Amino acid sequence: MAFIGLILNMPSSLPVKIHFGRINWEHTFYRPELNFKLGSFSFKKNIDLKYGLDLAGGASLIFDIDTTKIKKEEISSALESLKGNIERRVNIFGISEANVQISSKGGNNRLTVDLPGLTNIDEAIGLIGQTAQLKFMGEKELSPEATATATFYDVFSEDTGLNGSHLVRSSVEINSTNSEPEVAIEFNAEGAKLFEKATKDYLNKRIAIFLDDYPITFPTVQTVIADGRAVISGSFDIKSAKALSAQLNAGALPAPIKLIQQSQVGATLGKESIDKGIRAGLIGLLIVSLFMIGNYGYLGFIADLSLIIYGLITLSLYRLIPITLSFPGIVGFILSVGMAVDSNILIFERIKEETRRGKLFNTAMELGFGRAWDSIKDANTCTIITGLILFNPFNWSFLNTSGMVRGFAVTLILGIFTSMFTGVFVTRNLLRVLAKRNDNK
Repeated sequence: MAFIGLILNMPSSLPVKIHFGRINWEHTFYRPELNFKLGSFSFKKNIDLKYGLDLAGGASLIFDIDTTKIKKEEISSALESLKGNIERRVNIFGISEANVQISSKGGNNRLTVDLPGLTNIDEAIGLIGQTAQLKFMGEKELSPEATATATFYDVFSEDTGLNGSHLVRSSVEINSTNSEPEVAIEFNAEGAKLFEKATKDYLNKRIAIFLDDYPITFPTVQTVIADGRAVISGSFDIKSAKALSAQLNAGALPAPIKLIQQSQVGATLGKESIDKGIRAGLIGLLIVSLFMIGNYGYLGFIADLSLIIYGLITLSLYRLIPITLSFPGIVGFILSVGMAVDSNILIFERIKEETRRGKLFNTAMELGFGRAWDSIKDANTCTIITGLILFNPFNWSFLNTSGMVRGFAVTLILGIFTSMFTGVFVTRNLLRVLAKRNDNK
């Protein structure tokens, strides 16, 4: 019999100590895991809060970029392409707010990759790769005598001319027929011509794909492909498909890279700053709550309840998505809290105006929400547009590409949408219950 289960386990904990004047408060926040079961299907997710490089440390890698084989006028575009490919590869493995930068000085080009929360340097090196040279080699027909002693490299020894510079991107797709993961690849114009020739020459044969002379897959060509787009299918699960896609993207580099420096980065702000941030946040929320109650009475108390609900929803979203919290991200959250309080103030001032005109509370409430909505909508829409410009979802080169700034934008946008929900929907329904009770008196 099918059933749905939702279980919170507490495998680890986070102790927080706050000592400020006469205030001495210590508490342990548990870090749960989310288990979801539906019949035979199960889902398990670690919903720890993730911290950025400035708060939790991580791994930092510096690579030298070899541009000797690239035309001078193409170096700039090649470096931008390299940066985009490395960012895409890192994101495939779920590393949030990775900071990827290109620097040029004295004719030397460097690639710096900071990976927050990744404490194992060997894992980081394996993720990025010391070099990234992708080759497509065709299957060679050998005589029976040669086949008996041939190695894998002897069998796949015919160069098709295709390499990583021809690969535009690789991604994971789900087959609509059998719902199985596939790896989609796309070549540029020159690569599409070479790939068409290769699929003709090796129809019903295999083409092996090598990364740094190491075979990563050798699919069989089933049809001639002229448009430069193909899929690699097989017994993939999501994890193995993502791994293969990441390997292919690693080879889609216009210039080879070589690791020249590796280091473990400690938190620049660390636990002490987190504790101070929590302390400052609690003090700020207390002051805001007292102001709302002092100025609006029971309306302010309801606004405080709505603000608590807002905080719980936002924290849950940070854990479930998950969001990597850096210090700029925390600033974005605090700013969205201010927007949430501002929405309540606009609504309550409108309600007060209507009650001063002699309207019943129920009528004044509905009119107050309706007339405040336009101001709330306009203000939040402007903030969301600004957040999208900072986040730069389409990776436009003339806009920001910094991971830290994007972290600020993500928490700000998420907070704005959540605050609009709690400030209007939650607060409104709480006040409707209050108005109904007043009508019954």
